[in-house]
Amino acid sequence: MKSKQLVEQLKLRLGTDHFEYIFDKEKDKLRLEFKSLNKGMDISLADILAKYHSIKEKAIDEVVYTIGQTFEAMKKEQTEGFQDLSHVFPVIRSTSFPLTSNEGQPFLTSEHTAETRIYYALDLGTTYRLIDESMLQKLSISENQIKEAARFSVRKLPTNTKKDEVAGNMFYFINENDGYDASRILNESFLKEMESKIEGDMTLSVPHQDVLIIGDIRNEVGYDVLAQMTMHFFSVGAVPITSLSFVYEKGELEPIFIMAKNKVKKEQDEK
Repeated sequence: MKSKQLVEQLKLRLGTDHFEYIFDKEKDKLRLEFKSLNKGMDISLADILAKYHSIKEKAIDEVVYTIGQTFEAMKKEQTEGFQDLSHVFPVIRSTSFPLTSNEGQPFLTSEHTAETRIYYALDLGTTYRLIDESMLQKLSISENQIKEAARFSVRKLPTNTKKDEVAGNMFYFINENDGYDASRILNESFLKEMESKIEGDMTLSVPHQDVLIIGDIRNEVGYDVLAQMTMHFFSVGAVPITSLSFVYEKGELEPIFIMAKNKVKKEQDEK
């Protein structure tokens, strides 16, 4: 399937009553304008086609669903506004993720790690909307209030884990598919609770939005397993974040490759 064929498929599935399609052949992108809202979204056709080669029609199903949910969320925002701060949550994104909305409004963000950044979202039921600075005026609240509400909300999310053992190492997975699985990495009380159960090195991985992997790495093989695991999740995730994992110690996150360098240096110093 080529980009032009994909655009035609989207037109067929979504129709032209509510949407205007602007195909940029050079950039291989589609600008989808929501006629009644005077708003829109940009779609990378190359990303969808890459998935189409492996999962076929499911790739188109996913993007059609996302477009539909985004459209509904924007309609809800326009008609109902925002009232309840209990629906504000933090979301983790890669540092390469855009800092501004399609309309050029800066998103509300906080620093996290060299690989990840915290954004803030208003939950709309089946989807959410990233909060930008223009929305603060509609909400009539401050940036600090948004961030405090998000910190509180993430602590209320369920933290059920699935456990798996590989080569003597334990791995715990959170995969609720509620859009905030990776956000659990910000639940400090949960992380400390898990830390008390860990016998080896505690690692944290957020390869994509819909999973948090907590590792209890008890031998060197465990790090190889973790690297392969995170790369796999990173490659199949709808919203990839980072294939790099972190060591969690005393409330701090340190990239594994830095820890490895420090370990080698320490061994050389001892010699």
